[in-house]
Amino acid sequence: MGTVETLKSAGVRAGDEVVVPAYGNAEVAEAVVELGALPVFADVDGESYCLDPAAVSDVVTSRTAAVVAIHRFGRRADDGWIRELGRRHGLLVLVADEPGAVSEGAERRRAHAAYLDGRLKGVKTPAPAAGHTYAQYVVRVPGNGRPDRDAFARALRAKGVACRIPVQAPVYRMPGLRRDVFLPQTERAVEETLALPLRAAMERRELQRMVGACNALGGLLQPAL
Repeated sequence: MGTVETLKSAGVRAGDEVVVPAYGNAEVAEAVVELGALPVFADVDGESYCLDPAAVSDVVTSRTAAVVAIHRFGRRADDGWIRELGRRHGLLVLVADEPGAVSEGAERRRAHAAYLDGRLKGVKTPAPAAGHTYAQYVVRVPGNGRPDRDAFARALRAKGVACRIPVQAPVYRMPGLRRDVFLPQTERAVEETLALPLRAAMERRELQRMVGACNALGGLLQPAL
């Protein structure tokens, strides 16, 4: 069952408010709009990129009918806290994988991620978490008053590393979903995150080449905190 059908069958109706993540893809917010309900954007946790339960609590009103939490990049949302919040306020809570999430080869991707965690310099590697499948290996390139992440990405691509920016804009700035809000963790994540290629089938020499290419660019960056 898709998000629209699930929300509809749970009783979400036109005019209701549904809390959704501000960082990620637009599909969830678009599903809410399709129902005639109003997506309300909540900020994300700066380490997991999933909904921050405290931020959700800040935007819940008497019109809130549901909260939709999405597991991001293979890391699970803190759905225990969000479900407790739902029970407290009588809200429907939906928790789902992001569209297109990779499920196979998790153990091998974890091993690759551990290798990268121990060797990458100048970038902030993903925070460890139980059950993380590393569907995407997302680092942060700290800003320093200039677009360091973008310069870093261009330089890596020139060295043959197929990195990509995982989220181009906050959902509340996307066409048809614009809202006059500013959520600081979401804004920083959009500006700093970079997905490095990580596949279960990668060989050690591919990882070594990527580490070498990244670490050679350390001069572009301020030290990662």
